[in-house]
Parts: sequence; C-alpha cells; structure tokens
Amino acid sequence: MSIKQYGWNENWSRKWNEKWLDTGGPELVPGRIVGDFGTKYRVMAESGETWGELAGKLRHGLVVSGDYPAIGDWVGLSMQDGGEHAVIHGVLPRHSVISRKVAGTSQEEQIVAANVDTLFLVSALNDDFNVRRMERYLIMAWNSGANPVILLTKADLCTDAESKIAEMERAAPGVAVHAVSALQGEGLESLLPYLGSGQTVALTGSSGCGKSTMVNRLCGKDLQVTQDIREGDSRGRHTTTHRELFVMPDGGIIVDTPGMRELQLWEDDGGLERAFADINSLAAECRYKDCSHDREEGCAVLEAVQSGVLEQNRLLNYRKTQRELLYQSSKEKKTKRKNANTSLKVSPSRSRGWRSGLDDF
Repeated sequence: MSIKQYGWNENWSRKWNEKWLDTGGPELVPGRIVGDFGTKYRVMAESGETWGELAGKLRHGLVVSGDYPAIGDWVGLSMQDGGEHAVIHGVLPRHSVISRKVAGTSQEEQIVAANVDTLFLVSALNDDFNVRRMERYLIMAWNSGANPVILLTKADLCTDAESKIAEMERAAPGVAVHAVSALQGEGLESLLPYLGSGQTVALTGSSGCGKSTMVNRLCGKDLQVTQDIREGDSRGRHTTTHRELFVMPDGGIIVDTPGMRELQLWEDDGGLERAFADINSLAAECRYKDCSHDREEGCAVLEAVQSGVLEQNRLLNYRKTQRELLYQSSKEKKTKRKNANTSLKVSPSRSRGWRSGLDDF
C-alpha cells in the first residue's frame, strides 16, 4: 500500500526535503505512525507496515514528552533487516497537535494525535451526554489546529435527540453537530465531507460513547473490539487500549483513541476564546475592560444571563475553565524556570514513563 493512501502529499514532501534532503546522515525513508502502543510503534512506509523504535540519538535528545513521536506523525526511518523493523530518527513538523495534560500533578503534555484535519468530538445520546464536558473538548480541539466536529452517537436509542442537538448547538456556536447511529447506519452520509481521500480524522470522547463502533462502521469491517456499556450508569468499559490509525475504503484516514476518564487541558492557544465566542462577544459591551463577569455593574455578560440570552451554567463553566488554564499556565512557567535553572534533562526512563500505561484514560 502506497504511503499516499496514508496522507503523504506534496506538502509533506516539501517538509521532508527541508529537513532531510542532503543532510549527509543515514539514508532515510518517510513513514507514518499508525499504531502507538506506549513503548513501541507501528509505522507504515512505502515498503509496508513494520515495527519502529527510536534511534538512541533521538531518544537522548528528547526532553519533554510532547516531543516524542505520536499517532499520525510523519517520521524519518532507516529500514533494518530487509524492512522487518525500522529505526525512527526524527519527526516532521506537525500541522496540528491534539494534546492534553497528563493526569495527576505532573506538568507534562500528552499528545492524543498529530496531523489531524478533523477532530470528531464524540458524545453518546444517553447518560454520557454532557454539554459542559463538550465545552472542554472544544477548547482542546480549537487549540489543536484541527477542525472540530461534534458527533452525537447512539441516536437510535434516544427519544429526544432533536432537543439535545439544539442544546449542543447552543453550546458550540459555529461547530457542526451531527446525530448518528453507527449500528443502524443512520446519519453517516453527513460525515462524507470530512472523510475524503488523504484526509485524516480522529475520534475522541469518553469510554462507551461509541468511537470504536464508529470506526468499524466507517471502515466496513470489525477492526476494533467493542463492548456493551454498563447497565445503570451507561458508562463504557475500556475496549480501545492504544491509539491506532486506519485507512477507510474511500481513502479517508481515521484514528481511534482510548476513552478519556477526564480531560485536563494543556496550555491555551486561543481555544477558550473560540469555544466561548458568545461570552467574549458580550464582554466587549461590558462597562469595564477588565470585567470578571462576576458582580460588576454594567456587565453585559451578567445582563445576558439575567435576560435568559446566556445560560448561567455556561458562564460558570467559562469562569472555572479560565481559572484552571491560568493556574496551569503559571505551573507550566514555574516548571520551565526550574528546568532552565537546573539545566537537567529528563532521563530516558522517566520521559518514557508517562507512556507506559493508559491508567489516566
């Protein structure tokens, strides 16, 4: 299978030439990370799919977890033993990076997927449905550089789908919202514009929201194991335990990821403002430029809440997330200063430690 079927194009060829043409180093060939298993990778090169491992020079030069290759990355490979395995020597510059903060107190970035054109934010139309959580996913999506699209799955099991669609559309102005049923094949035609040949889409959401079922349906075969949700709370059991990339029959590329138990946001690059564009638009009419939209007189945002134009819970979530991102930013700056002062690099064993398991999903 040609790497063009995995998204290789003139743009990637140009980046390749800028990085590796006539470098005088080892002879490299391009490949894409199609499987991220935490401690090892599956890579697709022109000669076929094989296992890949990091070159020692690359491994020792990586300081932070976000620098490691991730699912969807294009990398430089030296093929070994006739192509039976490959050594990864570097990563081409990414055009989009979907990332979050690792669970716990550690100030490290965890990359969910790279070089994604469209990010499907998946929520099931059962007890998994949560508008406030989707607002957080939208911040991550806008920060990534990928185009966010909301998928409301299991539409066949919902009796009030229209009202939930309308509720989600109010919380995600300007973002496409599609109600689908992978099992019944309902609404899938609306996804075709995102699934063109060479285009990469990724799915993210909580466990049991139907990501793996959607992958199987779009690919036309059972590639991912699925399980029924638990009775009583509609929460899913973990079935996808690693990140994997597949080519769909019509040429599109799809990435499945493990379900997230929680989403801790990484640094903000305008995602908060875009996810809450309505609040920022209202804030321009506030009497005070530094209005916190809490108790100030002449606050246009509070007036919108009082008049019913803006949902109060949306404003509360905006405040909460804004504080979280400010705190995260201050912690990240302290960590960078500490690293700069000590001039210590993260050891290979520790820097790989965050990848050794998926217990934060």
